[in-house]
Amino acid sequence: MDNIIIEGVLITPLKHIYHPNGDIFHGMKIGDSGYAGFGEAYFSTVYRDVIKAWKRHKQMTLNLICPVGKIRFVLFDDRENSLTRGTFQEVVLSVVENYARLTVPPGVWMGFQGLAEDLNLLLNVANIKHDPDEQQNIPINESHIIFDWTK
Repeated sequence: MDNIIIEGVLITPLKHIYHPNGDIFHGMKIGDSGYAGFGEAYFSTVYRDVIKAWKRHKQMTLNLICPVGKIRFVLFDDRENSLTRGTFQEVVLSVVENYARLTVPPGVWMGFQGLAEDLNLLLNVANIKHDPDEQQNIPINESHIIFDWTK
């Protein structure tokens, strides 16, 4: 897949500070690119090869970090006025290989897949608190979004 960047999506490398007694991994602070306020932070797990797709938010900005394991995120842009409408973006995050924060703006569809053998954990630092009426979910087998997760 080409490395297309969807309009409004940010990938921000994060600081990993090595320490002999235990390392420090930065997540997010006020003033960082992608910071749009604070509503809540939560963790979600996904097992190896399991796919959780598709979801989009009307108002929430997602700031996704993978502190444990390895997770592939697939984004799809079908926003009417977006310059990147109709495109996919794929990002793999891992504390070892690509320690970064993925910022996903409202209106962009997202799915993700666990890649590591053991635990795959993501942290979302969201700008608003969870509201089930603010999101849209479509099960992968009922979706109009066609993506080959096997490659």
